[in-house]
Amino acid sequence: MTDPVLALVLIIAAVVSLIAVRFFKTLDGSLEIWTTPLLAGLASGVILRLIGTSAPFAIAILLTLAALYVRLTGHESEPIDGMLLGTACGATAAIALVIHSETECRVLAESLLAGAVAGFGITFASFHVTDRLRQVLIDIATGVAAIVVAYIPHFVRNDRITAIATVIVIPLIAVVTVFQQWPDVRAELSHEASLGFVNDSDVRRTAHPLLRLGSGGWADRKAHREFVRLANKIALRKRQQRNRPDDIARLYQVEIIKLRMQIQEMSKIDRDVVSAANSADVRSDTMARSK
Repeated sequence: MTDPVLALVLIIAAVVSLIAVRFFKTLDGSLEIWTTPLLAGLASGVILRLIGTSAPFAIAILLTLAALYVRLTGHESEPIDGMLLGTACGATAAIALVIHSETECRVLAESLLAGAVAGFGITFASFHVTDRLRQVLIDIATGVAAIVVAYIPHFVRNDRITAIATVIVIPLIAVVTVFQQWPDVRAELSHEASLGFVNDSDVRRTAHPLLRLGSGGWADRKAHREFVRLANKIALRKRQQRNRPDDIARLYQVEIIKLRMQIQEMSKIDRDVVSAANSADVRSDTMARSK
């Protein structure tokens, strides 16, 4: 397989794996959130092609600006999601850059690494920092970090191995982060359970990255996944609420209250369905015995 073909195959593999990892993290199968980063990355690649450069510093600067655009116009997310979206920007930017390039796999690795760092840093500034000046400083530092990381493939002799490793490692980092975060999510949901908004039996199978993929004892597997998505969103909003001024924190609190009402209603409906099914089974068994 030639380098251009391998690079295009890796771009497709990268985008598919990013979508799969984010679904694993959020159980949100909507592709809407990917529209902005994919288009922003493609636009960045076209601009770089038009100005005639694929230098790592230029790639990093354009992808940092693309990540900033995604933060301002896209869906709100946390840093690890920002890393995935930034990597998606890098993947589509590489489409234009690998055409007629002499180092296709190296350019792809540079784009993915720069996009991942830019997406993470830009989203981190939005997620954890409320002061505008500090956000700008972190954004600038993110751009510098993206430039530095983009030059890493230059120090690796095998461009193919570098590109393949980059496509594998970035999603793997996201998966590891999901498992690292789950005790925090469990703690938040345990607090919700103590307040009566979540059943104790639902806490672990809602927070654990693997257990939540099943039905969790619910009658409807899809309903359970939606419950998990909403419950984890509550945990996320509670973490965000602590880092925000009072006026914004109140807005988050309103959203948390709405989400609590939704999951309470969903849980009640599922319990009613399970209870009705059990009652039907008991009546059927009783009738069979009476005959």
